[in-house]
Amino acid sequence: MLIVDDQPANVHIIAEALGDSYELRFATAGEKAIEMVESGAIDLVLLDIVMPEMDGLEVCRRLKESESTSPVPVIFVTAREEVQDEAKGFEAGGVDYITKPISPPIVRARVRTHLELKETRDLLERLALVDALTGIPNRRRFDDRLDHEWRQAARKGHCLSLAIIDVDDFKRYNDRYGHARGDECLRVVASTLADLARRPGDLAARYGGEEFAVVLPETGMEGMRNFLEALLAGLWDEAMVHEGSTCSDRVTVSGGAVSVVPSRNEGPEAMLEEADRLLYRAKAAGRNRCIQSDLRDSGEVHIEPPSPEAAMGERTG
Repeated sequence: MLIVDDQPANVHIIAEALGDSYELRFATAGEKAIEMVESGAIDLVLLDIVMPEMDGLEVCRRLKESESTSPVPVIFVTAREEVQDEAKGFEAGGVDYITKPISPPIVRARVRTHLELKETRDLLERLALVDALTGIPNRRRFDDRLDHEWRQAARKGHCLSLAIIDVDDFKRYNDRYGHARGDECLRVVASTLADLARRPGDLAARYGGEEFAVVLPETGMEGMRNFLEALLAGLWDEAMVHEGSTCSDRVTVSGGAVSVVPSRNEGPEAMLEEADRLLYRAKAAGRNRCIQSDLRDSGEVHIEPPSPEAAMGERTG
């Protein structure tokens, strides 16, 4: 929780009222408060309105204008009690008022209420971005992250990699083993992807049906190739029997992957289209493989899983 007041004595009074129930941070200026909230470690702000240079109303407006800081609730703490001032605070994006001189029980009750509301809202938002079957992010979360990482990579001049992964002959798997086994198959594939996409910023998501998508920021062709090789080998080692497969005796996947340094004048749509095209080329080439390319280069790299003989040697060696 962040307490913002240009008078240290007021900060001390509020901190005493809250006791040891919360991890408290402090700021005595608006710019510093905004910087601390942008760090992502703040769940609620107690904000004085009357401050020099930048008053609390402007601080709140700035916080609410940013996608990353707008969800953080702001409670104004002020001696002002006029109706018009309260209205300005709510218009700026505040959720509540506490008036000075403060009452410790009132401060604690209102802080507790708004933290509980934020926790519930955060949970609902997380659930809305998670695929219920596999437990990994869903298509909506993937779309948001891809757009964010594209803009970040374009600004910094970093490479970005994307892959679309599809379970081979999944309809045949469902027809032969039933939907319960099919659901478990999807969960295993999702878990394998999530275990590999473990760096900060990496994302593995269920794209739809038996399709999955992966975003790897600051990753070029080699890094994506290593990821795909590990994915194919990992699923091979899972050895999920698939007697209806047209390409193997176990569950396999095919994939299309693209790496590129994004342009600020473009969006990720071409990248998605190319990954999808390469996925279908991998299917047409016999499945159980991935094809990757650089979006700015026509060259392609084909990635196949270890041969049964090689895989057997690795397990017994």
